[in-house]
Amino acid sequence: MNIRKFLFGAAGLPLMALAAPHGIDKSNLDTSVNPGENFYLYACGGWQKKNPLTPEYSRFGTFDQLRENARVQLQDLITKLSDNPEAAVKGTNAQKVSDLYTMGMDSVRLNKEGAAPVMPFVEKINSADTKELASLLAWMHNGITGSFFNTGVGTDSKNSVRNIMHIGEVGLGLGDRDYYLEENETNAKILKAYEKYVKRMVELVGYDEAAQQRVWDNVISLETEFAKNKMTREERRNPQLRYNIRSMEQIRKDYGNFDWDRYFAELGVENLSEANIVSTRFMDFLNSYLPTLSPQQIKDYLVFEAVSDSSGVLSDDFQDANFELFGKVMSGKEEQEPRWKRAMAIPNSMLGEAVGELYVNKYFPNENKEYMVGLVENLRKALGKHIDNLTWMSDETKGKAREKLATFTVKIGYPDKWKDYSAITIDPSKSYLENVYNASVWYTQDNYQKLTKPVDKTEWHMTPQTVNAYYNPTTNEICFPAGILQAPYFDLSADDAQNYGAIGVVIGHEMTHGFDDQGRQYDKDGNLQNWWLEEDAERFNKLADGLVAQFDAVEVAPDVHANGRFTLGENIADQGGLRVALTAYLDSLEGKEGEVIDGLTPLQRFYLAYANVWAGNIRPEEILSRTKTDPHSLGENRVNVTLRNIEPFFEAFGIKEGDKMFRPEEERIVIW
Repeated sequence: MNIRKFLFGAAGLPLMALAAPHGIDKSNLDTSVNPGENFYLYACGGWQKKNPLTPEYSRFGTFDQLRENARVQLQDLITKLSDNPEAAVKGTNAQKVSDLYTMGMDSVRLNKEGAAPVMPFVEKINSADTKELASLLAWMHNGITGSFFNTGVGTDSKNSVRNIMHIGEVGLGLGDRDYYLEENETNAKILKAYEKYVKRMVELVGYDEAAQQRVWDNVISLETEFAKNKMTREERRNPQLRYNIRSMEQIRKDYGNFDWDRYFAELGVENLSEANIVSTRFMDFLNSYLPTLSPQQIKDYLVFEAVSDSSGVLSDDFQDANFELFGKVMSGKEEQEPRWKRAMAIPNSMLGEAVGELYVNKYFPNENKEYMVGLVENLRKALGKHIDNLTWMSDETKGKAREKLATFTVKIGYPDKWKDYSAITIDPSKSYLENVYNASVWYTQDNYQKLTKPVDKTEWHMTPQTVNAYYNPTTNEICFPAGILQAPYFDLSADDAQNYGAIGVVIGHEMTHGFDDQGRQYDKDGNLQNWWLEEDAERFNKLADGLVAQFDAVEVAPDVHANGRFTLGENIADQGGLRVALTAYLDSLEGKEGEVIDGLTPLQRFYLAYANVWAGNIRPEEILSRTKTDPHSLGENRVNVTLRNIEPFFEAFGIKEGDKMFRPEEERIVIW
């Protein structure tokens, strides 16, 4: 769809009162940089100078700017709820959202209560009989945290219409296994800060120095063993490795050192006949490890887990300790977010669709949704052309790829049916933690109750106000919440080249996820099933390995390289999104020449719009953290490494052999 046609209609009469479409904001550029030397700095250097990092951020970019805009909008909506008569009616969504936000803002009450709200958790764990570990973990897993392992109901990857139980690995306090296993100066600093954090958490619930040391020794001992036996980041990207259906009879036999029947019974899960073991290696380890643990080791670990996971809704002492480790040391932030942002995050996630309904009613006009529907179809047609023109794929596999593309479900803006939160009660007479905990119990049970029901393919996995998008392989759907459909990603007043270079690439990116190293393993019905000829899969993997090598070669910090294997899916999607969006844009011109605006050609505006999507500043600590934990490449690499494979980009900016941005044709990797 051509945006000008949409805005002015077939008769040429304006549907919206708009001036001529605006071009690129040239203040975002740094024209002192040669685009052939470092295109990211050329395209985004001005933006970086205009938007220096403030103390509360470890990274701030265009993406974050959109999120901040949305947060300000949401703050206005939520704070005004107190004036809404519905907020005075117990049980309404307005009452729940308003009261929950108010509790988060009440620092006087939170600080007066101190550790009191979390003490029932601590006391229950310390008085428990660890011989009844199944009962203790069922209680922990029902709304507190997933200690030792995780369970949850989700789609059967090889039969995508049904839900099954999944048994997964434990999470780690520091997030990634490498913090525990790799010896270097950065990790040593983080582990020292983690020790301080663990001790502070239990000090705040009354443990003396000797007990604090004991808890630290036990926590780090257990988590290090967990880290040794968890999947690597790269292994987690393999859906076949994560699919291991076992009967409950087999699970009882293979992992007999845990009472699975009691565990599931106390969670309210009845007549369970089978489950998917996400990591057989980890469960083998855990089965042999559990009998070696003393009651004190188990209790110390669980107390820390319960307190740490509750810290965000307790007094300032807890929140300050949390920020010291995760904000300052691990991410390089200098100060916490203001309280209103922290307080708003709870209702925004816990009652997300209730907040989302308010958001779309005020900030998401229907014309945005209508335009997106047309734009998505343009991108779908363009991706179909790319599939048809592939030189490395057989006609047989192309046909099945086309079938998968044709069956994509598209979700735009907000769900057709809003989530029902009537069973969640928010009671201001109870503590902030107790309210959040009770809601968490409801969410846990809501998930387990899906076990007996077919997969609901109308369900959304992001709230409408989220600034993001996703592809879900088991439902074969792409989703674009209202939150991301705002300038500069999506701008009805911008020219088409910019919209295609920004939101168009985002659409193409999500579509390409259906054909990346993970998504390609799922068929048109969302089943984990091979639909490729063997020789096609081999050619794909060879190309993917070449893309891995390109990103592996990038040094993101002294002696630290990007992880091309971990980021492979996103890198494939970035490249595919760029190529497909350009095709869609050129098709929208219908053979006509696009106009030059402010001295920039349409192709130049297209690539500059893409680069500006990833404009940002980032702290050194955050670079290291994201390289370990984020499957997306750093913004600069999403631009520079990706564009070096794309011929029209070279033509647009006159990039030639000898320029740093140039890559010889024989070294370029083009997948989709």
